[in-house]
Amino acid sequence: MGVRLMVVDDHRLLAEALASALKLRGHRVLAAAAPPAGAAELVITRAPEVCLFGTAAPAEPGIFDPVVRIKRERPQVAVLVLGPVPNPRGIAAAFAAGASGYVRHDERIEGVERAIMKARSGEAAVAPQLLQGAFSELLNPAAQPDDEGQRLLQMLTPREVEVLVRVAEGEDTRLIASGMGIAPSTARTHVQRVLMKLGVGSRLEAAALAARTGLLDRAGPVLRPGGAVDATPE
Repeated sequence: MGVRLMVVDDHRLLAEALASALKLRGHRVLAAAAPPAGAAELVITRAPEVCLFGTAAPAEPGIFDPVVRIKRERPQVAVLVLGPVPNPRGIAAAFAAGASGYVRHDERIEGVERAIMKARSGEAAVAPQLLQGAFSELLNPAAQPDDEGQRLLQMLTPREVEVLVRVAEGEDTRLIASGMGIAPSTARTHVQRVLMKLGVGSRLEAAALAARTGLLDRAGPVLRPGGAVDATPE
């Protein structure tokens, strides 16, 4: 008997190709959508039996927030993550968010289908070696720096640090562009990259995160006096 599915992936072509392959195998695919940010609303509205949630960056902060919301509002929906060969933290993050399993993007369609059936029946759908790696990381975590602000700062280029400082000071896109001598479209792109890297959805959230973690206090060495960007390449 076919499964009612929803496919959501970073890449629309991949989502549509997987949806087509599953339809040919007798499953009812409710939707194949590209943006993970809108996945939660779609899944909550359509209520499939299984949601295939694809991501190219399972270790990115906040990437599994849609999974958390899905499981909170539609706990009966099994979420199966599709992604690259993950590090143990990516696996752990997926399961911590409520996912029922993790399948590599390069898995054969038969393997994906087996994982779907397991997830629907309430079983954990993950390769033993991936699960073993996740447990090993949780039991013996690698030493991580305690300074969250410094960790976040290292994710940004000097140009992005300046953009974040200006965002925190309340500058809009026009002022950022003028102050940095760049086009508004370029400024807008930099802002979006900063939001993506910090795992937040708005400028206000970015400013709050930067202030809370002390990131802004550490931005000084990256910038020259007067706010000019250091010559470090992007």
